[in-house]
Amino acid sequence: MSMLSNLELLRRVPLFAALTPSQAANIADAIVKRRFKRGELIVEQGKKTNALYIILAGRARVLSADSRGREVILATLQSGDYIGEMSLIDDEPHSATVRADVQTDVLVLGREAFSRCLPDSSSMSYNIMRGLVRRLRHADRKIESLALMDVYGRVARALMDFVTEDGAGNFVVRERISRQDLAKMVGASREMVSRVMKDLEERGFVQTQPDGSMLVKDRLSALG
Repeated sequence: MSMLSNLELLRRVPLFAALTPSQAANIADAIVKRRFKRGELIVEQGKKTNALYIILAGRARVLSADSRGREVILATLQSGDYIGEMSLIDDEPHSATVRADVQTDVLVLGREAFSRCLPDSSSMSYNIMRGLVRRLRHADRKIESLALMDVYGRVARALMDFVTEDGAGNFVVRERISRQDLAKMVGASREMVSRVMKDLEERGFVQTQPDGSMLVKDRLSALG
């Protein structure tokens, strides 16, 4: 890495372009520089790091993996891109793994310093950010399921997204979801989804009620 100061490095990152000089100075005092070797994990899916990583130089891949270790590449990150912001905003584990594709230099900003850059947690803008993060996480799951799962797994995951508890320990999909809509959700034909749903019902994973709602067995989650 060059011998530029943290403040000079910070000023090169578009994410922090709107900071006032005093804000930039405070953030610069809190950041540290780190180098990741090729193949090294920057963040890992399902875990928390409580930090924001801003790429200064290098390249990294965003990957999502299923339980069998199969991976799909969601994105490639370059200089100026950042990692870990969703986890810092909603305090949930990372939705994907990010691995250095080549030697990669980053700035690391911890949770406390990152929080000082955000609006108050009770403000409307913060709530909007949290809503956007929820949508992004859902989109990541959609991409992962389309790339890695068969139609059975995609249908199971789509149904599990609608599941609620009825207060008696049962899992229920209360909304009436047409086969056509379900097919559009999972990227398959209506005929294929109809066959999958018929098989799931025959195997006891789901049970359609007279009002169109469905009882869902907890083991359905194993398919998705």
